[in-house]
Amino acid sequence: MEAYEGLIQTIALTMGVAWASGINLYATLVALGVMSNMGYVELPPDLQVVGDPLVIAAAGFMYFVEFFADKVPGVDTGWDTLHTLVRIPAGALLAAGAVGEVGAAAEIAAAIVGGSIAAGTHFTKAGTRVMINTSPEPFSNWTASITEDLAVFAGLWAALQHPIFFLVLLVIFIVLMIWLLPKLFRAIKKVIGFFINFFSGKKEAQPEIKSELKPDPPEPPSLSQQ
Repeated sequence: MEAYEGLIQTIALTMGVAWASGINLYATLVALGVMSNMGYVELPPDLQVVGDPLVIAAAGFMYFVEFFADKVPGVDTGWDTLHTLVRIPAGALLAAGAVGEVGAAAEIAAAIVGGSIAAGTHFTKAGTRVMINTSPEPFSNWTASITEDLAVFAGLWAALQHPIFFLVLLVIFIVLMIWLLPKLFRAIKKVIGFFINFFSGKKEAQPEIKSELKPDPPEPPSLSQQ
């Protein structure tokens, strides 16, 4: 029984750090480091370095910078674009470190799955922000950014304290992400095409972004069917 519980906790921690890293890597590192130093969680040997004060200070500084950059329309998209090269490999590394000293094969497998989850959450966040930035008001950005930060802290806490509950929610999130990502990519393509035509001098109607995020209405029956 203890071995089963330990396996579930390891899987939840592995998937949790990867999922959270794709949303906000620096908040993930700060949360893990603080919880480790306060005794709320005993991290695997390969992850205990995040509890070092130097790592916490560096992650805390970058989280401070991201906290403000993530709330400025346009700047948040540029920040997400740059962090495509940071969040995904970091999520893979944290996932590999979370499996502990199980073996090299387990670490490689965790890195593959963790990197994929981090990529999914990162692109979902970045794509959603592009859609939000089509709105001129900044309040949507602030709400989305604060919600994402709270989700990171709450998700990590759930992964550590209620691993089964977290894994159920993660499965639901992955299903929704698979459904949403293609729609986001199509909507982003329309936005990019609109701006290319706008700056090139071509007149084109503003893209209907919201139509990509809901199912197409049914077609009316033809005369032959009536």
